[in-house]
Amino acid sequence: MKASQFLISTLKEAPADAEVVSHQLMTRAGMIKRLSAGVYTYMPMGLRVIRKVEAIVREEMNRAGAVECSMPVVQPAELWRETGRFQTMGPELLRIQDRHERDFVVQPTSEEAVTDIARQDFRSYKQLPKNLYQIQTKFRDERRPRFGLMRGREFVMKDAYSFDRDEAGAKASYQIMARAYRAIFDRFGLSYRAVAADSGAIGGDLSEEFQVIASTGEDAIVYSTGSGYAANMEKAESAAPAAPRPGAGQALTKTPTPGKSTCADVAELLSIPLKSTVKSLVLATDTLDDQGEVGKTQVWLLLLRGDHDMNEIKVGKLPGLNESFRFATVPEIIEHFGTKPGYLGPIQLKKPVKVVADREVAVMADWVCGANEEDFHLTGVNWGRDLPEPDLVADIRNVVAGDPSPDGQGELAIQRGIEVGHIFFLGTKYSKAMNATFLDEDGKPKHFQMGCYGIGVTRLPAAAIEQNHDERGIIWPDAIAPFTLVICPVGMDRSEAVKASAESLYQDLVAAGVDVILDDRGERPGAMFADWELIGVPHRVTIGDRGLKEGQVEYQHRRDAAPTKVAAADITAFVKGRLGA
Repeated sequence: MKASQFLISTLKEAPADAEVVSHQLMTRAGMIKRLSAGVYTYMPMGLRVIRKVEAIVREEMNRAGAVECSMPVVQPAELWRETGRFQTMGPELLRIQDRHERDFVVQPTSEEAVTDIARQDFRSYKQLPKNLYQIQTKFRDERRPRFGLMRGREFVMKDAYSFDRDEAGAKASYQIMARAYRAIFDRFGLSYRAVAADSGAIGGDLSEEFQVIASTGEDAIVYSTGSGYAANMEKAESAAPAAPRPGAGQALTKTPTPGKSTCADVAELLSIPLKSTVKSLVLATDTLDDQGEVGKTQVWLLLLRGDHDMNEIKVGKLPGLNESFRFATVPEIIEHFGTKPGYLGPIQLKKPVKVVADREVAVMADWVCGANEEDFHLTGVNWGRDLPEPDLVADIRNVVAGDPSPDGQGELAIQRGIEVGHIFFLGTKYSKAMNATFLDEDGKPKHFQMGCYGIGVTRLPAAAIEQNHDERGIIWPDAIAPFTLVICPVGMDRSEAVKASAESLYQDLVAAGVDVILDDRGERPGAMFADWELIGVPHRVTIGDRGLKEGQVEYQHRRDAAPTKVAAADITAFVKGRLGA
């Protein structure tokens, strides 16, 4: 490719709404243009990156035995009503009607459509296992689209769906995809972690996220310093306390704490460690009557150590809470505790509540909590003596750095990451809802065991930039760079020798299969170099009159501080050696 034939539209400044580095640099490098909130045109330079991502994904999916198809972007609502997701998925699901007022959705994912294929075409166990995948446009009506391609509304995703006759087969298919994903992310040339994850709205009970490591990542990744354990913050388990609960050493005392409504303030006032305090969080669950009205409300008191935070995903899996909880209202809190938030505790309640203690709190002695009276806290609180044992003891907190790893090997550390892939074992969640069955060996119908596997194709370039950039611009890994190498001839429009040398090298590299672009625009060296450093092409060869007179050209990798002089006669072999390395 020659630059004069291509579209290069770099900008000196990023738009005001570009909050993160990837959004700023992709816009300045002319890779994307905003059409509306969360919707972008992929410009030629950006589209080349996306196509390279797709090619790697496609090659590894095919190698793993998956079969490519393409499902409609617009899908009939009837399929989504079968699984209940037309009602339950919420406003992120874009619902539309055609001219006949029939309901449709713009697909955010395709479990329903692919399950419909399976129930029509996969009739016998002899046709299994099968794995269908697509690389297709998706749409999620984000409340607040932001960060460019990191959290857009329209995006491209690779989604795959496996179908097996039994759970063992489905888990084997899952492992095949787990290996394929590692091969894919290895080829991208990015630093990443595969971490255990919660399945969220998709469903299922076996799940891993693939996170690109970046300090700007939205997700917290937890990993062990002494083993291969890794999970996202939602899933990371806090190890059960090793030591038993000590005996009581203090008397229960009502202590004045005027104006001190947080654990941190109380700990400072009393000159005690924050971990000696217990925070109270009040939740509620509602039972609906036959008319859909609230018939009964159950109030819950969750107790966590003062230096810990509640993990909502873990809480949502507890018996009785089951993802339907909400935070209690102030009137509900006053009705049950007799005081406003800030001074709450489990002793001397006005009305009974269900008490859930985090595992750390369950083994504490002589702790401090609210006295259910404004400006007072209780010190020297002990289980059994001062209050009954909790109704439930569970892991309900976020882990913190330095916690012991739950596998008993090393300590936990935390880093930031950007989710770019997610794999799930679904079981029969969708096949049962849609009555998708096949005839098993015994001639009886059986529901498919399913898995689903996604990669954010258009999100991945943004994640790569967040991990690989400097003050001058993007630094692409070779595998997904828009061009692998750029030839920068200085004064090409004024020197026949430079022009001839540049054209010759260009032809040699094209013949060698190198993805090369020749900058024949006649730009000044400073502007030309600035463009390609911003765009992030990883390899550059500079050709100038002075160097040619000495029989030399210059090679520089995007990460190199200075160029390397190379004999002009040897540059093709030199470049091929660097690309091979």
